[in-house]
Amino acid sequence: MKSSAAVTPLPPLQIGAYTLPVPIIQGGMGIRVSAHRLASAVANAGGVGIIATVALSLASKYYNKGKDYFRANMQALADELNWARDNSPTGIIGTNCMVAIRDFEAMVRTSVEHGAQMIISGAGLPLRLPEFAAANPETALLPIVSSLRAATIIAKRWYQQYKRLPDAIVFEDPNTAGGHLGATRQQLFGEEYAMQRVVPQLAEWARKSYNDDIPIIAAGGIWDRQDIDRVFALGARGVQMASRFICTYECDADEQFKQAFINAAEGDVVIIDSPAGLPGRALSSEFTRKLFRGNEVASKCFATCLSHCRCRDAEETFCIAEALHHAQQGDLSRGLIFTGTNAIRHNKIVHVHEIFAEINGPHD
Repeated sequence: MKSSAAVTPLPPLQIGAYTLPVPIIQGGMGIRVSAHRLASAVANAGGVGIIATVALSLASKYYNKGKDYFRANMQALADELNWARDNSPTGIIGTNCMVAIRDFEAMVRTSVEHGAQMIISGAGLPLRLPEFAAANPETALLPIVSSLRAATIIAKRWYQQYKRLPDAIVFEDPNTAGGHLGATRQQLFGEEYAMQRVVPQLAEWARKSYNDDIPIIAAGGIWDRQDIDRVFALGARGVQMASRFICTYECDADEQFKQAFINAAEGDVVIIDSPAGLPGRALSSEFTRKLFRGNEVASKCFATCLSHCRCRDAEETFCIAEALHHAQQGDLSRGLIFTGTNAIRHNKIVHVHEIFAEINGPHD
């Protein structure tokens, strides 16, 4: 590994109205693994800091259980955005809003109202995202896709309905990404959705159809400068990194959550079936072992957060909001820890700016 002083800085990247000094977007990690502390630290280092909006209220003063869950999420998101801006007055701060959550529209509208400069949206096709974000046309909109087909559908629909195109496209490789994956179990680990296949397809499409005005952001399995150089050679112009930022002092998760990554060993990354109907990549834990044994985890829905949920609708499997919340709070016996394939590479807690210095050289 080169010392940070010897690293050639990556080129800045224009996404909509915003110039990224370093073309790194921090991936959204729920629930509150990436909140205002991590997002502002990444923004201050020259990247884009992203607050994950799903179920933000669960550890907030606004949620008292019952009918106030969705209202409390809006209030908690407003706080997180305001705190992030206080900590990073000039950085680029955005949100990740999942299509699959029932308050998707409310989270997008709240994001725009409270100054999010970028909205990243996946877990479904965000076909109405421009409508929900219309209050500020300068808010950059970045759909997450796992295929060229999904990108073309979104771009065509947005232009027909709203005379707007994506400001960038985020491609997440389901073979390496963390959390909910944009492929079925049967499709995982095949070539159809692999980085080396889809990123060149997307880059060629953006070049031929849109004069290269839609930059492609590669996500999934990005850890170091070697990985970034590799995906840039495929046609990407930026990267999204999530798991790399977990073991940082600024990450919003509990210290026990971070320690689980440092303790992780070969074979400790597993695929679980989410109540949302998607496979998910997670860190092996007492919770996942109970899940695989069957009938040992609670199956009561309390937040009704997902549009489609086997826990709520069929009283099967588990409440994913509750499981992710427990993990973020450090309760690993009841908590689910989402991660990408690089989980076992963590060996110590570092500062966000140290990661950027390693990848991009010292920050001015």
